[in-house]
Amino acid sequence: MFLPAGSQDKMGEKLNHQAKVNRIFRKVVQQRNYKAIETPVVEYAQTFTNPHVGMAFNKLLKWFDREGNIEVLRADWTTAIARALLTKNPSHFKWFYQGSVFQNNVNGIESQQAGIEIIRTDLLLGEMETLFTAVDVLEALSIEGYVIELGHTGIFDDMVQPLGLNVEEEEQLRVAMNDKQEDVVYQMAMKKGSKQIANRLIELIQAYGNKEILTEYRRHWEHSEELVEIINHLEQLMTSLEQLGVQDVIVDLGSVRKLRYYSGTMFSGYLKKTGAICFSGGRYDRLYAQFDKDISAVGLAFYVDVLTSVIAAEPKKAQVCLLASPKTHVKAEQMRINFPNAQVDILYQLPKEHRYDEIINVQDEVEP
Repeated sequence: MFLPAGSQDKMGEKLNHQAKVNRIFRKVVQQRNYKAIETPVVEYAQTFTNPHVGMAFNKLLKWFDREGNIEVLRADWTTAIARALLTKNPSHFKWFYQGSVFQNNVNGIESQQAGIEIIRTDLLLGEMETLFTAVDVLEALSIEGYVIELGHTGIFDDMVQPLGLNVEEEEQLRVAMNDKQEDVVYQMAMKKGSKQIANRLIELIQAYGNKEILTEYRRHWEHSEELVEIINHLEQLMTSLEQLGVQDVIVDLGSVRKLRYYSGTMFSGYLKKTGAICFSGGRYDRLYAQFDKDISAVGLAFYVDVLTSVIAAEPKKAQVCLLASPKTHVKAEQMRINFPNAQVDILYQLPKEHRYDEIINVQDEVEP
């Protein structure tokens, strides 16, 4: 039988690496006093498609329940956890999760994530704790060569506010900005009759780099108190990461997110070797507005499949074969204790092709 497009079987070392990533992640976050949370794999579609989240309906894996309601496989951990935390209303404020999300996209329908969510904390405290946890996890995984990128939704919001976009138009512009489609961005702004904003948005797409970008745009936006405050906030986070020892931190002032619930600082982690995104997240206070709550919230998700592909393999263990018989199988099983650092097989017959480092014959031993 064949699998649906985007599905895959996993076996062997790939699963071992995945388990290693999850094990180390869990150890790090528990030491930092995060508590585990898990949501059902099946949710109502409205949880993810409502105006506060804005996930595309055609991206969800869905069906009708007995009452005619549309159910879906969990498409986003952050949204599901927000629902769970407000339903249960626990007092703890730092949470972690591990598991799959399901969406129809170019990378397949299922991906493994491990992430953290922090609610009801001071704005700067939550963001620094989130970023520092990310660094802690990457260091524990011995990931070398990564770049942390910072951005802020407030810049895009400020720029497009005069255009008077409706929800659909803003969504299209958000996607174009996210994908760095300069021609599309320019045309959309021009259709709204503003060449000045069109040029500013194109300029924003190219506004990324080190602290010099922040200095430049602090001068550029000196007449906007709100934008200068954003620049100062990003600089404070950037400086803190550098003081922690992170070698490469950049800013992307034109950064946006396709999901509508982001509402402030955003961050991503990139692997230098491959360019792949290994984590992403940010502030999402807007998400709780759907529950009529004014709650601070920030978090990020590690992409376990990406990390699995780059972490170092465990040292190879010696392969030992205990060649036994039905009469000596128990004795062979008891001998396993003699090989605590090896991988041990018990066989009745040695294969023609084998890669054992040591073969011990216990077939002919007579039981007393």
